[in-house]
Amino acid sequence: MNLTPDTLITDIPGYTPQISRLMSMMNYARHTTLHSVEGITTEQLDYSVDETSNSIGALLLHFAAVEYAYQLETFEHRELNEEEIRTWGAALELGDAAREQIKGHNLDFYLNHLSEIRDKTYEVFKTKSDEWLDEEYPFWYGKQANHYFMWFHVMEDEINHRGQIRWMRKRIPW
Repeated sequence: MNLTPDTLITDIPGYTPQISRLMSMMNYARHTTLHSVEGITTEQLDYSVDETSNSIGALLLHFAAVEYAYQLETFEHRELNEEEIRTWGAALELGDAAREQIKGHNLDFYLNHLSEIRDKTYEVFKTKSDEWLDEEYPFWYGKQANHYFMWFHVMEDEINHRGQIRWMRKRIPW
């Protein structure tokens, strides 16, 4: 998928109109994320502002983990299994486990995970209809949610944490 910044929220060939618009927003959000980490080193990816903050690398892997979890939720209507929790749990939850486990990787490691997960999302989106976006079922705290909200949340989570990345990058001491 081309991540060139595009300021049109419009149709994308091969996708329904509403899914295209959602993807247009997701593409722009991802473009700005990639721009915010351009040229960053492994040491910078591992840097934490203090003992309770997450590293930039952990936040990048968190984006992939959240999207993966929402693929399971919306495409398969299930939660992560034990093996998937072992793979994605630290990145999904962040905190102490992420500080301990997510380090020592170069930027390509994180970008490859982001790309692989996003490619799967877009592959499945080709099979979905606009009506699918509107499908509702109990979600957080037993409240109704639809697939559109869930995928908005994937994007919203990335945008929120990207702000943290930008803030942290300005504070890296080297």
